[in-house]
Amino acid sequence: QMADPFLYDTGERSHYGCLGHEVQIEYIKAYVCRPSFPTDKAVIVVHDIFGWQFPDIRYIVDLVAGHGYITICPDFFKGTKPWTPTDHWPDFPDWLKNHDPMKVDKETDVVLNYLREECGAKKIAIVGFSWGGMAVHHLMLKNPQLTAGVSVYGIIRDSEERYNLLNPTFFIFGEKDHTISLDQIFLLEDKLNQYCKVPYKIKVYPGQVHGFAELKPEDMKPEDKPYIEEARRDMIDWIKKFV
Repeated sequence: QMADPFLYDTGERSHYGCLGHEVQIEYIKAYVCRPSFPTDKAVIVVHDIFGWQFPDIRYIVDLVAGHGYITICPDFFKGTKPWTPTDHWPDFPDWLKNHDPMKVDKETDVVLNYLREECGAKKIAIVGFSWGGMAVHHLMLKNPQLTAGVSVYGIIRDSEERYNLLNPTFFIFGEKDHTISLDQIFLLEDKLNQYCKVPYKIKVYPGQVHGFAELKPEDMKPEDKPYIEEARRDMIDWIKKFV
């Protein structure tokens, strides 16, 4: 029995008018937003369980694009139904079996190829939230084409091969995230310290629950806003450092 980890009411989000557009890349649909000037730098955004059409994730894509990156959020669920706020948590383990965040390699390669061939991208970073944070952790161990990664509250699975990252990775967590314990975060830090040969960073944001870093400004609680904005600045700074 899994408790609903999203303490923000996902049914109460405001509408968002997107700045980008949708494209079809082979068998994958994707949402793309480009900056106002040409660039050879790109960022892949990996959505959470609510999928590539969720307004919050599109807001993040537009936000990253505003910092000068061709930014793309592919549908990693390949047209299958994302989790929705009205679904029942007892069904979640079954849903997750068919939506494994460790099985994103093929789609990532399709998107990397598109960014290089069609968009002229030379350096590509990846950012993922929750489900997407787990996907990013996996991909930063597997895909050397990703220049830098940011994993935002991706649940940590402990195993020895989880720590030999190929390129710089930043892990963002909320202090009050009841899907990820502080013990797990300390273990991650300890193991990365032992095994990781590239730059990494772990940061825990005070008082923040699972899902905090995706909220649009009008959906933020005033007491959380400074931490949300700080997490996003830190995320962008990490990308800018390497891409």
